[in-house]
Amino acid sequence: MPAVRTRGARRHLLGALAAALALTVTGGGSVAASSADSARPAGLREVMFVGNNWDGTADVIESTGDFARIGRINVIPDREARMWEIGLNPLKLAFFLGIRQGPGEGHDQFVDDMYATPDGSAMVVSRPSFADVVSIDLRTGRINWRFPVSGFRSDHMAVSPDGTRVAVSASTSNTVHVLDITTGRETGSFATGDKPHENVFSADGRHLWNMAIGEVTTALDDPFWDWTKGDRRITVVDALTFERVRVIDMRARLDAFGRKDLSDAVRPVAFTPDESKLYFQVSFFNGFLEYDVAADRITRLKTLPQNPATDPDRTTWVNDSRHHGMSMSPDGKRLCIAATMDDYATVVDRETLKEGPLVEASKPYWATVSGDGRSCVISESGTDRVTAIDFATGRKVASVAVGDHPQRVRLAHVPADWTGPAAR
Repeated sequence: MPAVRTRGARRHLLGALAAALALTVTGGGSVAASSADSARPAGLREVMFVGNNWDGTADVIESTGDFARIGRINVIPDREARMWEIGLNPLKLAFFLGIRQGPGEGHDQFVDDMYATPDGSAMVVSRPSFADVVSIDLRTGRINWRFPVSGFRSDHMAVSPDGTRVAVSASTSNTVHVLDITTGRETGSFATGDKPHENVFSADGRHLWNMAIGEVTTALDDPFWDWTKGDRRITVVDALTFERVRVIDMRARLDAFGRKDLSDAVRPVAFTPDESKLYFQVSFFNGFLEYDVAADRITRLKTLPQNPATDPDRTTWVNDSRHHGMSMSPDGKRLCIAATMDDYATVVDRETLKEGPLVEASKPYWATVSGDGRSCVISESGTDRVTAIDFATGRKVASVAVGDHPQRVRLAHVPADWTGPAAR
C-alpha cells in the first residue's frame, strides 16, 4: 500500500479515518457525469458510450429520445501489435486464452468499460483481454496513451466527480490503479480483495469504493465449496492518499441478517441521492439487498421473480451472475434491475420494493440512467441491443441495435459535430 508522503496527506487521512463510520457515497458513473456537466467546455453534446465486448468496438448513441446510433469506434486499433506481444509471452498467452474460455464465454474480451475525457476529445477504455487501459482520440481513432495494468486482466472502471481521474480494477493482481484521465499517468493504487470488480467514487471525490467478487469462473459453485471463491469484500480508500479507511465484509452482515445462504460477492451497486443507503446484487441471487451505510447493517432484501425457463443449474450461469445490473432514478424513488439470467428487466419502487412490469430482455448485462433521467437504459447482450425503460411506467420506450455483446453503458460527452473517427 502506498506510503503517506506529506504532513498534509497525513492530516487528510486522519480526518478520513475519523469520518469512516459516517462514510457516504453515491453512484460513480451518474454522479461523475452530472458533476462534470456543469463545467464542461462549450461545443459538446451528451451521448452514451456502449461497449461491445466481443466486437472490440464502442457505439456512441443518443442519450435520450430514440437513442439512435451516432457513430462507432474501433477500440482495438493496435490489435496486431498486442497479439504479437501476447504470442511471444507464454504466460500472457495462457491468461489470454483463459479469459477467452472463462469470463469471455468462448470470446475475447476487448472492451469492458469506457469514459470520456472532460473536454470530450477522447474515450478511455479498459480492455480485459489486453490487460490495459487506452485513450482513443475521438477524431482520429488513434491511441493517445496506453497503461498496462498489473497482472493479466483489466475490468470495471470509475471516473472521479471532476472527470480528471479514472480508476480501473486489475482483476488478477487484486489491485486498483488510479490514472490521470488525460495523460494516463498513474496517480496511485491500492490493494483489494480477490478479483476486484466494481469501482465507485463518492460524490465529493474523497473516497473510492471497490467491490471484490472473488473467483467467478470455477464450477465449484455449490454453497459447500463457497470458501474456494476467495476473499470477497468491499474496500474503501481515501481517494487522495489511497490509504484504506474501511473494509466491509458482507459475509458477516448477511449472516447477521439471517441469510447465510447468500453469496457475499457484491456485484453492481446503486446509492441513494442522500448517500445513506447502498443497494447491491450478489452472485447467484435473483434480487438485491439494502445496506444502511451509517448503521453498517443490511436492512432489507428483495427477491425478484425467477424465469421458469432459466436453467436451475447455477454452474451454467454466466460468471456466477443471476442478476447483474442496477441503477437508480435521479429522485431516488425507483431502482432498475437487470435480471440477467432470467431475461428481463424491471423497475422497483424503492419505498415498497414492489416490482413493476417484467420487460422481456435477452441477457441484460448492465443498467444505467438516460441523459434526461427519465429512463433506465439496459444492455441486452443476448440480442446486441440497448433498450430504454421508462422509470415512471416501467414500460419499454426505445431500443436500438448495437455491436456484438454490449455490456457497460456510460453517459459521456463528445464534440457537438462528431459523427465518428475520420477515415484513415
